[in-house]
Amino acid sequence: MPAPPSPLPALRHRDRRPELMDDPGLDPAAHRLALAGLARLNRISRSAAAVWPAVRRLAAEVSGRPLKLLDVATGSGDVLLDLVRSARRAGLALDAAGCDLSPVAVAAATEAAREASLPAHFFTADVLTGPLPPGYDAVVCSLFLHHLDEADAVGLFARMRAAGPRLIVINDLARSRFNFGIVWAASRLLSRSPVVHVDGPLSVRAAFTPAELLALAHAGGLTGATVTPRFPGRMILEWRAPS
Repeated sequence: MPAPPSPLPALRHRDRRPELMDDPGLDPAAHRLALAGLARLNRISRSAAAVWPAVRRLAAEVSGRPLKLLDVATGSGDVLLDLVRSARRAGLALDAAGCDLSPVAVAAATEAAREASLPAHFFTADVLTGPLPPGYDAVVCSLFLHHLDEADAVGLFARMRAAGPRLIVINDLARSRFNFGIVWAASRLLSRSPVVHVDGPLSVRAAFTPAELLALAHAGGLTGATVTPRFPGRMILEWRAPS
């Protein structure tokens, strides 16, 4: 008798499918509920804490002015705002900004910053078709790379580098059966959003492995980048500009 099929996908190869959050016609109320669910997942998985050490090291090197930081595909701005909080606790100054293609996300992030009385600026931008704004010391990006095909990911890395930052930090899901199980359960336990319930497991299917992410970063000009696994089911890519 053949063995019963595994409840988890094999995930040997990347399987990128359209996610509901990527639909520009998504109902704004459903979009905001999904953003709130993702922010909760980010808090539980300590997304900002994974990015903060690299930002802290660079901020300590900048003297006489705040560190200029850009969060690409910021969503509801939760990771960026947590970085601002971390900087305050450490006695370091950040000039923080976040961009996103979605006006709904930018509005939600702007409201969150205002309600928390945190200094952060948010604006709309399509980072896949145009250059990133220059003048930032650090560019960070959380949970966006898995939404892209390989060519767009390489192009984004190249645009990030061309903007001239001293530091680039990418925080993303790592593709594995273990992570698929975690995300499947967490998306249902920690969010009421049907969008998150669908998109969470799809995101793991679409995620890269650490080796794949590093290869794409090198193809985009980020020579010397490193990728470090981060529990639970995340990976951090860090690149510093040559001195």
